[in-house]
Amino acid sequence: MSDDQAVRPAALRPGDTVLLVSPSGPTRPERVARGVELLTSWGLRPVLAPNAYARHGYLAGDDALRAADLNAAFADPTVRGVLCTRGGYGAQRVVDMIDMAAVRRDPKVVAGFSDITALQLALWRGARLATVHGPGAAWLDERTPAASAESLRTALMNPEPVRVSRVDTEETASVHVPGTATGPLLGGNLCLLVSSLGTPDMPDLTGAVLLVEDVAEPPYKVDRMLTHLRRAGVLAKLAGVAVGQFTRCADNWAVGVADVLAERLGDLGVPVLGGLPIGHGVGQLTVPVGVPATLDATAGTLTVSPAVR
Repeated sequence: MSDDQAVRPAALRPGDTVLLVSPSGPTRPERVARGVELLTSWGLRPVLAPNAYARHGYLAGDDALRAADLNAAFADPTVRGVLCTRGGYGAQRVVDMIDMAAVRRDPKVVAGFSDITALQLALWRGARLATVHGPGAAWLDERTPAASAESLRTALMNPEPVRVSRVDTEETASVHVPGTATGPLLGGNLCLLVSSLGTPDMPDLTGAVLLVEDVAEPPYKVDRMLTHLRRAGVLAKLAGVAVGQFTRCADNWAVGVADVLAERLGDLGVPVLGGLPIGHGVGQLTVPVGVPATLDATAGTLTVSPAVR
């Protein structure tokens, strides 16, 4: 894989319309109201997709409604950004319904994380679209304070590299193999990455810097997922691993999630950097995905090319 195959959408500018979509789980209007306030303060024009508040059990409306909102966003030339309200579950059910020709005709900024990893992997496969791994528009100030907001704003609106540094107090900070690696930053939520094995959306990780994070997965399940990736051969030719937040992953065994990550990633023969505040934890920062990155595990930094131009 060459380091830079990415299609970069134009950076968002004040006055641009961004559509708020819910491709996965149902969202909470009061949190979205706060997200709308924030986006408006940046000069953007947030608009709710028609089915953004739909509910169908654990899904934000049935598959047809969720796919319709995505396709309407990708087809509308007045929409310049597609911001997901939240993750949850359900994006994988609609990715095969996306009009990739529309995405390729008019690339636009797509942001989200968690279950949205499934959408981001599909857009990478179908359009080589660089996307933005960051908080959803259903905003919670206690989890994503001012620094998180500024990180998202920068990644959406400023075509400059993003740098994230290791935080000593993060639970995964002890996961560390020194060295430097360069390659496209691919991945996101570990569970969704594993769920993409055997589908067209599983990216070729040869020469890539793999990003992983997760929430509410006990250590033995993290072990199972990493072992699955190893046995499937997809970790054999990585350039490096960027380990984000593994939030609320403790259980009753005397084995921490950092221990599992260190064991399952530490013998791959590549640099590994834990402690990155990327994921479901407090202080989540935003990174582009699908674009060239440099992981300097010795210095404790991940530097990523912009997702926008």
